[in-house]
Amino acid sequence: MSSWDDVTVIRKRPETSKAAKSTSAVNAALRSGVGVTSEKKAAVNANKIGIDAGKAAKIDNETEDFTVERVGLGLAKTIQQARAAKGLTQKQLGTLINETATIIAEYETGRSANPNQQLLAKMERALGVKLRGKDIGAPLGGPKKK
Repeated sequence: MSSWDDVTVIRKRPETSKAAKSTSAVNAALRSGVGVTSEKKAAVNANKIGIDAGKAAKIDNETEDFTVERVGLGLAKTIQQARAAKGLTQKQLGTLINETATIIAEYETGRSANPNQQLLAKMERALGVKLRGKDIGAPLGGPKKK
């Protein structure tokens, strides 16, 4: 009563659209005649619903001043004058203290943020002038003899 030619399919998966991400897969689909559509996802971060009110209040109540310490113009002028007195260029001073000429230029123009004390110490030794402390610009004296 049953024939070998009749085929009964119990479960057949419906055709679903496939997401092709590579250009070669998209081109292959276009060549085969399959309809190709492109969609842009709307939600970038669906997990993040809104801003936490507690965090927003902390930010609003923040009164700390966030200024960055810069090299003072007096220090910048002192570095320029000491370098000129030694007859060095910015590049030569940079090579003496193993730094680039751009860093020396930033210190001499006063644009350098958060002056590095180790770098200032290197400049002091190379130029022979105090660049830190109260008496900036004074000749750098060696260790005191007893």
